[in-house]
Amino acid sequence: MESMDEFADDFCSLYESHLECDIMRGSRTYIMYHGTTGTAALNIKKHGFQRSRDGMLGPGVYVSRSFEKARRYPLILPFNERRAVLKLRVQVGKVKKIDYQGHPLQKTWHQHGYDTAWVPPNCGMVPSGLEEDCVWDPRRINVLDVIFKSAHFRLCSYNK
Repeated sequence: MESMDEFADDFCSLYESHLECDIMRGSRTYIMYHGTTGTAALNIKKHGFQRSRDGMLGPGVYVSRSFEKARRYPLILPFNERRAVLKLRVQVGKVKKIDYQGHPLQKTWHQHGYDTAWVPPNCGMVPSGLEEDCVWDPRRINVLDVIFKSAHFRLCSYNK
């Protein structure tokens, strides 16, 4: 597993793994991250996210405010691929906290008027103990940057 200092933006400053609220205070807009393959990251940058069919929180786009969590994905890296992290601006809207397995709204939160489901850190639902979010509508997510891990253990930013 890579160390945090192997991931830097184009100014070589580390991406923070803690909550980073967007400039627009009170807007319920946050900087979040999504880990994937380099190929998928460029496709998402070009065409946008597509909602997954299922997952721990049901259908949606899975993101995290933790760069540490995002940089671990995909868990199994396909041959001839490299990991990439998308830096995102996410308008979370109405959020439902899901803090234990078997929560009555764990997979149906959107049907009850919520825009995002949030699994808080260290609640026992995620093995890493890091937080996770599931956003129902991909249009709430704007890709700000694609961050690649290069062969020289530096990160290359792709923001075009």
